[in-house]
Amino acid sequence: MNDHLQVSDVKKPGLRLALIPVVLTLMVLGIQLFYFGDFTPHIPLAIGLAITGLVGIRLGLKWKDIEEGVFHVIHVSLPSVSVLICVGMIIGVWIASGTVPTLIYYGLTLLSPQIFLAAAMVLCSVVSLSLGTSWGTVGTVGLALMGIGAGFDIPVYWTAGAVVSGAFFGDKVSPLSDTTNLAPAVTGTDVFSHIKNMMPTTIPSMLIAFTIYLVAGFTLIDGESASFEKINAITAALDANFTISAWLLLPALLVIVLAVKRMPPIPSLFAGVLAGAVAAMITQGAGIHQLLTFANSGYSIDTGISTIDSLLNRGGIQSMMWTISLVLIALGFGGALEKTGCLEAIIAAIMTKVKGFKGVQTAAVCTSISTNLVAGDPYLSIALPGRMYAPIYRGMGYSTLNLSRAIEEGGTLISPLIPWNAGGAFVISALGLGIADGHVENLLYIPLAFACWVSPVIGLIYAQTGLFSPKATDAERLMWEHQGEIIATEMVEDSFVEREVTV
Repeated sequence: MNDHLQVSDVKKPGLRLALIPVVLTLMVLGIQLFYFGDFTPHIPLAIGLAITGLVGIRLGLKWKDIEEGVFHVIHVSLPSVSVLICVGMIIGVWIASGTVPTLIYYGLTLLSPQIFLAAAMVLCSVVSLSLGTSWGTVGTVGLALMGIGAGFDIPVYWTAGAVVSGAFFGDKVSPLSDTTNLAPAVTGTDVFSHIKNMMPTTIPSMLIAFTIYLVAGFTLIDGESASFEKINAITAALDANFTISAWLLLPALLVIVLAVKRMPPIPSLFAGVLAGAVAAMITQGAGIHQLLTFANSGYSIDTGISTIDSLLNRGGIQSMMWTISLVLIALGFGGALEKTGCLEAIIAAIMTKVKGFKGVQTAAVCTSISTNLVAGDPYLSIALPGRMYAPIYRGMGYSTLNLSRAIEEGGTLISPLIPWNAGGAFVISALGLGIADGHVENLLYIPLAFACWVSPVIGLIYAQTGLFSPKATDAERLMWEHQGEIIATEMVEDSFVEREVTV
């Protein structure tokens, strides 16, 4: 009886109250990032969580209820945190084994500087498509590509932009990816129909990005004047400090094969750690205690070449702790916003303003982006808009495939472009962009990750023109009826006068 009274006493926040924790958090975050010039968003997000908690208490929630919402979202995203831990181990061990140095060595000797950016994007796309994890791709192949780009004297942010474009785009269309499965799950569609419906934005975006990287390669980089002296110095240093062999690519190949066979990502990545450890002992003479240190604290070497040292002195679980702590705080903030109903109130206010399919599709994309921006969690930016907008699409008679594409692009693809988001924090850490150390210019990777933001733009154009915006089929309507899905026939009043939907 007491529990019932407690629940009934809880109020839903109005729009103004719901905006308070969001606005105040963004203000504190802005002061930290732009006024103090300190890129450590952890405490501002923690303050935001505290503000949201106070709002929840004001609404009648107990701290236990708010805590439950915080830990629920963190629990849902723990597999991704586990991936971060595995990626930290794999980076340290693969450097020690010579796998990463071999990738850098062959890349410098085989690739042309002019085609490097375009090739980097394609390679990361293929690896992410195979692995089903953009983070795994960024932390392994992406790291090696950063070394190759440095050897070619290509600005760090250009290489990072190409790596991010490829890695997150491959993740977006991989049936093995967690976000690619989450988007259709929350909207009531199937994963392969979802992937097929993303092709009208995926293919043009990739072609546009590929063309830009190719043109940039031939425009910005003069192959004849490229610093071959520097390239030779890097390859010589790698050859002197590591055994370089094509056999050392086997740990990476093993992970890809396991992923293709649909093994879960965590066992697949850990198998890569073990394979790298065996390779390090056989080819580089590493001892067991050294490997345990590399897996935990990262690899350390002094080759005398600063470019190589800055790339290879990294990895290990501890190197991921800055990112993991940020992810956990950001997830907790997002969970508190969801539990208190603040995000729901903001989205509901948006839904009362939009009219027609154009407005709803645009709002769905922008809501996913905004949730990414505020909550710092790509999963919440997919799950929350997906759950809330789906009944409107059904009521308008449009396939929810439109919605799953919108939230995938506003969620998965925009995540790495927001520095305090889980995706952006990982990219900055894994690629060694050094933003926290004052290298703010490397944030230029954000506009240079063309594929990530061009795709949502194309999707918005389709929404305005009606192109590639399928209506619900009879089979889909029957599925809604069979599954008892909610159909909102009054949420967007002007839209349903002309379209009566009977299911």
